[in-house]
Amino acid sequence: MRIRARFTKVGKVRFTSHRDVARMWERALRRGRMPVSYTAGFTPRPQLSFGLALPTGCESIAEYLDIALDEPVGPSDLARAVGSMLPDGVDVVAAGILEPGTNSLQEDVSSCLWEIEVPGVVPEDLDVAIERALGADSLPIQRERKGRNVVDDLRPSVLALSCAGSDVDGARLLAELGTRPRGVRPSELAQALGVELGLARRTCQWIERDGSRWEPLMADPAGTAVIWERAS
Repeated sequence: MRIRARFTKVGKVRFTSHRDVARMWERALRRGRMPVSYTAGFTPRPQLSFGLALPTGCESIAEYLDIALDEPVGPSDLARAVGSMLPDGVDVVAAGILEPGTNSLQEDVSSCLWEIEVPGVVPEDLDVAIERALGADSLPIQRERKGRNVVDDLRPSVLALSCAGSDVDGARLLAELGTRPRGVRPSELAQALGVELGLARRTCQWIERDGSRWEPLMADPAGTAVIWERAS
């Protein structure tokens, strides 16, 4: 069986890498005595499948992980056993059983929602930058790929932008960024807008199909840390 878990990554733990988070989960599942499935071969690895990597330094309340198990385990039991083994800032907020044949997170997720702090900018100036970006035919940005610099256009992946008003030291930007053909990092969006990047938090990941869209797993509104839900 497979269980999908939704978890947070907030506070100081945001400075850990995606690989560090994977190791945290491997250790927590082992200490929680979960019957995780392992790959075959000379170096068996736990069969864990993470969603889109979160850029180091960014927070999230909507990270996902698919866990393959050799024996049936209730989602609530897994969340309780593992949740106490994870570091501060990494909390399991939902868990659900995946039906056989469910696509991987990498295949399914088509866009992400972000809340981004923009220091030193008033909402009126941020509105101007947003209007300029949305009205542009292209938003070129330089990236390094396979040891060489290439120029990519971010505009097709910038699906929606809006100003959510003022923040303590500036303004707050809401952005929906597509994941295909390539994902967009908040730092790249800030560069394209010509603004400084503050704290960025991923708040949602969307799966879109046949004109409808949904989250891979909804967070529990009651705050009880665990729900059962069909993931797709």
